[in-house]
Amino acid sequence: MRLTALRSLATLNEMEKKFPLKKYGKQLWTRDLAKKVRAELTKLLEGADPGDAVIIDADGVEVFDYSFANELFGKTLLSLPNEHLGRFLIVENLSPYTRENLDRALESLSLAMIERKGRKVNLIGKIHQAYLETFILIAKAKEPMIANTVKDLLNMDVTAANERLTKLVGMGLLRRERGISDAGREQYLYSTAQFDQ
Repeated sequence: MRLTALRSLATLNEMEKKFPLKKYGKQLWTRDLAKKVRAELTKLLEGADPGDAVIIDADGVEVFDYSFANELFGKTLLSLPNEHLGRFLIVENLSPYTRENLDRALESLSLAMIERKGRKVNLIGKIHQAYLETFILIAKAKEPMIANTVKDLLNMDVTAANERLTKLVGMGLLRRERGISDAGREQYLYSTAQFDQ
């Protein structure tokens, strides 16, 4: 069954906004610095439309500490579902040190976020394998999916599919929008920032 989204989705390149961390230094320490950086990141998110992705580019940043990661990434991710619904926060170009501290900070808050490596995507932080599997399925899709498609592709019942999709939307990892089927029925479509997988 083909569905038509009420709002068309553009490609990620047309919808992404870069946020380079290196302008704040190569080594980023303390919660106080992260608060200043988060204020600027919040402005960028406020100017984004639903479906847009804000890419935190860590290229050139050698290290940031746990406090910085917790304040910048953790608090921003916690604000996504309520203050910036439908926007995506993505990190790329992490060094081994920044990835380790970010992963720890996110796990301590029971959060996960999208990490992009080139055109590949994964999740970093605390995420159950079942939710990761569902996220990757949606990320690889060329078009938004409905719960019944997820149910069929992952061989589960529709209640479990809906539960997974709702959880991922609540974590800011998926976007839910209304769509209309060929039969004229309203259904929810689920998507994430588009990547070539």
